[in-house]
Amino acid sequence: MFLKKLLWSGLGVAAVGVAAMAMWLSSLPEASTEVHLPYIPAPETRAAVEALKPSKRRRPVVAVVGINDATELTDYLVPVGILRRADVADVAVLSTEQGPVKLFPALTVIPDATIDQFDARYPAGADYVIVPAMSRDDDPRVLQWLRRQARQGASVIGICAGAKVVASAGLLDGKRATTHWYYVDALRDAHPAVNYVADRRLVMDRGVATTTGITASMPMMLTLIEAIAGKDKARDVAQDMGVMRWDARHDSGAFQFTRAFALTAIRNRMAFWRRESLGIALHTGMDEVSLALVADAWSRTYLSSAATFAPSAQPVATRHGLPIVPDHVSAQWPADRRIPLMGERRPAQALDQALAGISRRYGANTADFVAMQLEYPDQRLTRGRE
Repeated sequence: MFLKKLLWSGLGVAAVGVAAMAMWLSSLPEASTEVHLPYIPAPETRAAVEALKPSKRRRPVVAVVGINDATELTDYLVPVGILRRADVADVAVLSTEQGPVKLFPALTVIPDATIDQFDARYPAGADYVIVPAMSRDDDPRVLQWLRRQARQGASVIGICAGAKVVASAGLLDGKRATTHWYYVDALRDAHPAVNYVADRRLVMDRGVATTTGITASMPMMLTLIEAIAGKDKARDVAQDMGVMRWDARHDSGAFQFTRAFALTAIRNRMAFWRRESLGIALHTGMDEVSLALVADAWSRTYLSSAATFAPSAQPVATRHGLPIVPDHVSAQWPADRRIPLMGERRPAQALDQALAGISRRYGANTADFVAMQLEYPDQRLTRGRE
């Protein structure tokens, strides 16, 4: 009798849970299939570039900082790859502590130096500090270091949810800012003095810049290159990367927690028996921007994760000298679970290729789910196929 009551009680709870979930899902908005890019006056664009002009050194020093245990992959690697490709600044890849930086959701990298070592080399501070999203917004060493860099005149650039770290350092109080669509409410609740700006992919205000989601690191870095070396240089780098535009236009309404997004997350998470580890072969000289975008995309399906492999445990240097630590020591990986090499494709095309591969393997809804997480404004992806 007890088991029978327990069973019916469990079924009753499950039924209530299913009903509650159904009500919650029905309350979510439908995905938008249209893109409405705002008009941005030319003076606003010029002011944004002007605000990023270097003021300390003829050849600026850029510091990209991360915590060792969990820093967002694309936010951390893409700025380094783009700026070193442009060769308009000296770029230092930093960590708070000695040792490798474990990136999320994939890859492990060996930084150039710790923040203490950087300070010893550059006592006057950096010209620009790039702040990725991190697993903790309140790491005391990061916050103290950011405040000191800002006092020394560095422009601070928060990429994606890195805006929350910048805000926790008190550098966004009373300023205009943006962040990844998923964290807008959290940013505003935790830091009510921040003035959130919608429909802008990049926002600059008095020495601090912020961006929307993960892929906004590309236009942000191109805008920085334009500020340092001029529009022609930025255009050349953009063409080399396959980026069509790098202005601040953005349709914030196209990125939100929709019914299709929630359903895909639930379905893929529940299908845990289908989860697979897909391999990326590391080789010397591979493009770090392409590697970051592809590994990031394939690790956000909720059905797969990207793992790197190489014949040796030794770190493998990318095109611009970033040592990547292989996850597995192996010369082989099952062919049916291997992520195709990016080859000579431009980085933006590598991301398109990854999303197309995700669509073929797991369905179009999962590709859209990943693009939404990356806040990738690709108009060829239509959401809401449920």
